[in-house]
Amino acid sequence: MILEHADIRIDPARAAEFEVAIVRGASTVIAHAKGFKGYKVNRSIESPGRYILMIYWQALEDHTVGFRESPAFAEWRAIVGPFFAQPPVVEHLELVDRSA
Repeated sequence: MILEHADIRIDPARAAEFEVAIVRGASTVIAHAKGFKGYKVNRSIESPGRYILMIYWQALEDHTVGFRESPAFAEWRAIVGPFFAQPPVVEHLELVDRSA
């Protein structure tokens, strides 16, 4: 399992509108991608306008090739992209350990 971690910055004045859009985009577009296993969206308390989107993928290529190179990626970006104050910083992570 791979965790995609996206650090997203938006105009805090558009937070409510963005939150509706990101949930809609994740649940109606990303959720249908091959290898999709789930997602979480967190809002920063200390930094208004900062969100962390975490998407769980079966394999790295499910995100980097299967989703990013599909028409669904353009659909996703059309929903959330207009809110971005700067390009999101995206990293992929592997689980080392966890507690129950």
